[in-house]
Amino acid sequence: MSSTTELMSANKASANVFYGLTTKAFEGLEKYIDLNLQTARAAIAESAANTQAALSSKDAQEFLSLQASLLQPVAEKMTAYSRQVYDIATATTAEFQKVSESTASELQAKFLVAIEAAAKNAPAGSENAVAAVKAAVAAANKAYEGAQKAVKRAAETAEANFQAVNVTATKSAKVKRAA
Repeated sequence: MSSTTELMSANKASANVFYGLTTKAFEGLEKYIDLNLQTARAAIAESAANTQAALSSKDAQEFLSLQASLLQPVAEKMTAYSRQVYDIATATTAEFQKVSESTASELQAKFLVAIEAAAKNAPAGSENAVAAVKAAVAAANKAYEGAQKAVKRAAETAEANFQAVNVTATKSAKVKRAA
């Protein structure tokens, strides 16, 4: 296979990856927009119902009681909305990471094959240069793997923190309702 054919093949694969990632990004954006539209519709409907209930209040005590009851579920709704936004972002990021990992592995393999081919055709005395390139590739691979592990740990920590905030907000809302 000629180097021109290999280059064209690599460019085609890169374009496919780019357009695939762009599609995934738009899918995530569509989910986010849908969530916001659903949230806005629900807020408008709830606001209309709450306004009607407030206007139907017979006295100040009933009105104040209604107002207090309307504020309590806000924390739960905000938590649910935040959770859905987080889920959309996490799913989209996971798709990007999956493509990134598979693409990186594929590129590494192709690069190592190219280095081996170049080493076979290299002039005598260039063994040290080939060894240096191989060592640099190995170091880059280790750095990439370390970065991937750090990103995964950060995502796990973010998930744990989000769960803790969610539990706290839910408990707080329940306590307020009981009061």
